Amino acid sequence: MRRKRVNGDSLVFHFSGHCSKVPDNDKDEADGFDETLCPIDYETEGMIIDDEINDTIARPIPKGAMLHAITDSYYSGTILDLPFVCKMSREGYHIWEEQICSSDTYKGTSGGLALCFSACNDNQTSVDSTALSGNASTGALTYSFIQAVENEPGLTYGRLLNAMRQAIRGAKTGGLRLIGPIAALINRALFNTELTQEPQLSSSEKFDIYSKQFLL
Repeated sequence: MRRKRVNGDSLVFHFSGHCSKVPDNDKDEADGFDETLCPIDYETEGMIIDDEINDTIARPIPKGAMLHAITDSYYSGTILDLPFVCKMSREGYHIWEEQICSSDTYKGTSGGLALCFSACNDNQTSVDSTALSGNASTGALTYSFIQAVENEPGLTYGRLLNAMRQAIRGAKTGGLRLIGPIAALINRALFNTELTQEPQLSSSEKFDIYSKQFLL
């Protein structure tokens, strides 16, 4: 990631670990907090804030190059500080929303495309769980991402995002579908309800996620 990026590069950044939040001092966050990565030496060297992550791995991406970031951690919805986040509309379709803040700081790239799949939104936590794999404890985002890509070659970004969300929702209830208020109480009491996270997709630019094929 440190070498000069060139046209045709396809880069991947993966982080599975701890994230946190700190107060936003430069007024470029709508919620007033910078999200941070916590590397193994963060107690002595400090956390890495999203402004620095954007500046280091997203902004230098040149025209014709692409970056995919996969961040499986708490509060990671906008960890790359990219300008557009995919949200669900009232009609049930994913649409792009621009991240509005009071700062004029540029958060895009140098002409290329930067994308980030993150484990949850900025106000959610994420977990390691056996609910998806059935035996080993895995990060919910990482496991559901790998399964979707392996099981459905050629899927679109929209299909990938939906597949991950459906897998995590299914893990919460063990795949069981009960109807009625009493059944809902039983579901909450007896079945795995720890996976409350919603995987997120953010991008340096808008595109049609239902037609664009996912490619690394």
